[in-house]
Amino acid sequence: MTSVRTRPKLSLARARRIALAAQGFGRPRLGRPPDSGQIVRLVRRLGALQLDSVNVFIRAHYMPVFSRLGPYDRARLDRIAAHGEGPIDRRLVEYWAHEASLIPVELHPLLRWRMADVDREAWGSISRIARQQPELVAETLQLVVDQGPIRARDTGAVRPPPRPGHMWNWHQGKFALEHLFFTGRIGAARRVNFERLYDTIERVLPPEVLERPTPSPAEAQRELIRIAARALGVATEPDLGDYFRLPRAASKARVAELVAAGELIEVEIEGWRAPAYVWPDARRPRRIHARALLSPFDSLIWFRQRTERLFGFRYRIEIYTPAAKRIYGYYVLPFLLDEALVARVDLKSDRTGGALLVQGAFAEPDVDRAHVARELADELGLVARWLGLQEVVVAGRGDLAPDLAAVTG
Repeated sequence: MTSVRTRPKLSLARARRIALAAQGFGRPRLGRPPDSGQIVRLVRRLGALQLDSVNVFIRAHYMPVFSRLGPYDRARLDRIAAHGEGPIDRRLVEYWAHEASLIPVELHPLLRWRMADVDREAWGSISRIARQQPELVAETLQLVVDQGPIRARDTGAVRPPPRPGHMWNWHQGKFALEHLFFTGRIGAARRVNFERLYDTIERVLPPEVLERPTPSPAEAQRELIRIAARALGVATEPDLGDYFRLPRAASKARVAELVAAGELIEVEIEGWRAPAYVWPDARRPRRIHARALLSPFDSLIWFRQRTERLFGFRYRIEIYTPAAKRIYGYYVLPFLLDEALVARVDLKSDRTGGALLVQGAFAEPDVDRAHVARELADELGLVARWLGLQEVVVAGRGDLAPDLAAVTG
């Protein structure tokens, strides 16, 4: 009689705990500011810190480190990421990983397949410019070789008039630089005031990374899936593929290969329609104690479908939604308390006035609002002090706002 292989089953609560532990939650925050080595180890655990230009609260890449490790000296992250005009201790480098991201330097060779496949991997304007204006791309590369590091404005190109509905207003010189960046011929030497300075990749990456053999696309993608699986703990195949934005066909193939090799364990999770996969060495804690505000670009909540499956929390970024149509606000951060996403707050840093503005505060259904408000007030106070802001000011919008205002000092 042929036996039917059954997948192990996990409760949704257990899957949440595995996922939170894999993302670095559930351990007590350090009693002292983390050093550079601890920050780097966290980024290696996560695989990437997503970058984003919006600075209404704080730049996106700073927040995931705070969420997990607590208050830290942002100058340490700046040094290892080559941001600012100070000294560099480069251990992170920029590339298109999930989106524009900071990644550990040793991961850069794993993305050479993407660099080589620019026509399919990059968006239209970046891939087209090399076909339409190859002489401009060649001249721009020579400019970087001769004068790098350079800013986009150093190409001498003129910015076009603003176009309604377009997020970026790039000139042709910027497109040429971004094509060269995408294809790996140049890199981000540093950022100053968040503006990228470009230089040849040989002057950006250390020799030991440049000299590493180029893995085949399949080898590189398998390793990226491994990194994603370690960082997520438990995930479906689309969750794993989205982490480094792999093509869907490649994601399916690589996950199947790792399952066949015993490197991923297929499981069923309560309430999930698709099969899921557990990283064999994932921690399986009995409970999670955590408290954190999550950037909209935090890797725990990158894939919104997974966030909804794991936490029953529907989350969308409303930055590009017209103000009158926003439900929660412009820059809204979910609030993690222990094993649940219990609230969300619309935050703005009033740097001139020295205040962290809570422009909206909203509780999830069936939470203890008084308890959530106390914990959220403590976390907001902690983040305000970290940002050098003297007070937290709560506006009246949102069902949690009255409770939060009552306990905010």
